[in-house]
Amino acid sequence: MAQRSEYDARHLSVLEGLEAVRKRPGMYIGSTDSRGLMHCLWEIIDNSVDEALAGYASTISIVLHRDDSVEVSDDGRGIPVDVEPRTGLSGLEVVFTKLHAGGKFGGGSYNASGGLHGVGASVVNALSARLDAKVTRAGKVHAMSFRRGEPGTFAGQRPDPEAEFTAAQDGSPVEVVGKAKRGVTGTSIRYWADRHIFTADARFDDAELTARARQTAFLVPGLRITVRDERGPEGPVEEVFQFDGGIGEFTDFLSPDPSVTDIWRIQGQETFTERVPVLGDDGHSHMQDVERDCEVDVALRWGTGYETTVRSFVNIIATPKGGTHLAGFEQALLKSFRKAVEANARRLKAGNDKLEKDDVLAGLTAVVTVRVAEPQFEGQTKEILGTPAARQIVSRLVEKQLTGRLSSTRRAEKQQATSVMEKVVSEMKSRISARMHKETQRRKNALESSTMPAKLVECRSKDVDSSELFIVEGDSALGTAKLARSSDYQALLPIRGKILNVQKASVSDMLSNAECAALLQVIGAGSGRSFDIDAARYGKVVLMTDADVDGAHIRTLLLTLFFRYMRPMIEQGRVFAAVPPLHRVEIIHPGRRANEVRYTYSEAELYQLLSTLEHEGLRYKEPIQRYKGLGEMDADQLSETTMDPARRSLRRIRVQDAEEAERIFDLLMGSVVAPRKDFIIQGSEAVAKERIDA
Repeated sequence: MAQRSEYDARHLSVLEGLEAVRKRPGMYIGSTDSRGLMHCLWEIIDNSVDEALAGYASTISIVLHRDDSVEVSDDGRGIPVDVEPRTGLSGLEVVFTKLHAGGKFGGGSYNASGGLHGVGASVVNALSARLDAKVTRAGKVHAMSFRRGEPGTFAGQRPDPEAEFTAAQDGSPVEVVGKAKRGVTGTSIRYWADRHIFTADARFDDAELTARARQTAFLVPGLRITVRDERGPEGPVEEVFQFDGGIGEFTDFLSPDPSVTDIWRIQGQETFTERVPVLGDDGHSHMQDVERDCEVDVALRWGTGYETTVRSFVNIIATPKGGTHLAGFEQALLKSFRKAVEANARRLKAGNDKLEKDDVLAGLTAVVTVRVAEPQFEGQTKEILGTPAARQIVSRLVEKQLTGRLSSTRRAEKQQATSVMEKVVSEMKSRISARMHKETQRRKNALESSTMPAKLVECRSKDVDSSELFIVEGDSALGTAKLARSSDYQALLPIRGKILNVQKASVSDMLSNAECAALLQVIGAGSGRSFDIDAARYGKVVLMTDADVDGAHIRTLLLTLFFRYMRPMIEQGRVFAAVPPLHRVEIIHPGRRANEVRYTYSEAELYQLLSTLEHEGLRYKEPIQRYKGLGEMDADQLSETTMDPARRSLRRIRVQDAEEAERIFDLLMGSVVAPRKDFIIQGSEAVAKERIDA
C-alpha cells in the first residue's frame, strides 16, 4: 500500500524579489546558453536605444572586455537617482532590484519603447555576479554596485566580481564619485554574467552583436553605435555604425539580387482604442479605454531572385516570429496584387489562376516597422507582437498605398508596377508548373516513363541514393558515354551547346526553354521555392562537359540553373563536376612489357610527367594525345577516367557562403555588363598567352 505524503501550506514556496529570476531564469531570458547570455545584453542595449528613440541620446557604446564583462554606455538622460516615494529607494536601485518597475508603464517618459515589462534591467542584475552602474546627471557622477541582484560595495580599486562584497544595510547606497560638465548626462552599465547560472560554453557572439548594432543603427537614423571587442589576441577591434537613410537604406542593404523595382516606402499613422488597466490616485488599477497612436513605416522592393527577406520590428525591437503587424502586411500584399493582376489579367496572360502569398513574396525584400505605446508581446523575449489593432492598421495603410503604386499612371511607377506584376504572375505559373511536375514526375523506370524527354537514356536502378545522372555535352559524347556507362545506375541526358543564361532570364523564359525544362523534368523535384529535394530522381548529378573554355562556360550555365532553381541539390552536396583528362601519354616500355598509359589533367602536370620520364630514361609515343572534347575518347578511356566510380575523379560543388556565391553568379552571369568587363580586364593580367586555348 502506497504511503500517504503530507501536503499542507508549509510545503508552499514563496520566492521574494529577484530570487524567482535566479530560480527560473529560462522564464525571463529563454535559456541559459549563449542565446540567453545575448538576450541579457539586448535588454541593457535596448534601454539605451529607447533613450535614442525618444530623442534624448545620440551615441551608444558597447565594449566586450577581456575579463568576460560587457559595458554599455549612452549619452541619454541617465537613470533617475532621486528617491522614489512609494518604496523610499533611489530610482537606480528600483530599476535594478524591483521586477516590473521602470519608466515605460505609461507615465509619459516614453511614447514608444522596446522595454515595457519593467523586468529587463532587474533580470540582468539578478543573473550577474557583479553589476556596476554609473549615472551622470545634474553635474554629478553617481555610482552603485550589485552582487547577484543585491546592492552593496566591492572592495578594491580594480573591478572584480570575486572581490570582497559588503551588502548595503540601510537606504540606497548611491555614491557620488565625481563631477561632470554642465549639460552632460548619460548611463553606463558594466556587468559580469553569473557563471553559476549560465552554461560553461555560453559566450558573447561578436558577429551577432555587430549585426544587431548595424540593424539598430538603420532603424534609428542618426544614432551612432560603437562596438568594441577587446577579447581578441591581436588587440581591440572596433566598428562604428551610423546611417541616416533609415529603413530604406536597411532594405537596400538586405537586398541580395538585382532590382525589379525601386525601394517603395509606405508610411502612415492611425489611432485605436485599447482597454488597459490604469493606476488610479487610490493606488488601485482600474480598466479604462485609452487612445493609442500606431505609426507604420514600411520599405519594400522586389528583385530578380525568388528568395524572400522580410524583417519586422516593433519600437525597433526585432520580432523574428512575426505577429499581428506582419500578418497585416502579408494580408495587404496578397489582396493588393490579386486586385491589380485581375484588373490586368489579359495583358499579363494570368488566366483564371489565383495568386498565393508565396508568389507575391518571391524576390521581396522588406522591412516592416510599427511604433506603438505599450505593445502586447507574447512573453518577455518579445519575438511575437500580439496587439490586435496592429493587424488592421498595417493592412489598411499598406493596401491603400500599394494599390496606388500598382495602379499609378506615372511613367516610372507604371513601368515598375508592370515589371513586378509580370514577375509575380511568372512565379504563379512556375508554382503551378512545379506542382504538376511534382504530382506526375515520380521515380519511373524506362518502360514506365512516357513523359520523360526522348533523349534521356535512363538507368535500370530504382534506388535514388545509388543512381547518377550525367549531363553530357553534345550528341557525340553521348554515343561514347552510352558504351562507357554502367546502365544499372548511370543515366545520361545530352544537352546541345550552351543553355539559357537563367541569371538574366525570367522564370517564364526559363520554363519555356527546351533544355532547362527537360533538365527540371528529368530531375523531377520542381523548381524555385517549391523545389522538393525528397522527390529528386537521382542521388548524384554529374556535369560532364569538355575540358576547354566552352565546356567551362556550359558548366557555369548549368550551375547557374541549379543555384537559382534547384539550390538544395547543391546545398546537400549532390551536384558534381566531372574531371576529364586533358592529355593521354603512352609510355613505351622496352622488351615484351606492355606499354603504360598515363593521363594528366593540366599543362603543369603534363610537363612534370614528361620531365620525370626523361629523368628515368623512358620514352613515350608522340604526338601526345590532347583531348579537345569528350567525343575524342573511346568508351574504355571515358569509363576509366571519368565515369567508373573506382577510378574517376569528381569535383563536388558546394555553397560555403550563399551570399558570396550569389554575388559571383550575378557578376559572371548577370545582366549588368560593366562589373563583368572590369573583372575580365583585371583578371587578364594574370593569364599567360600560351595558356589560351585558341
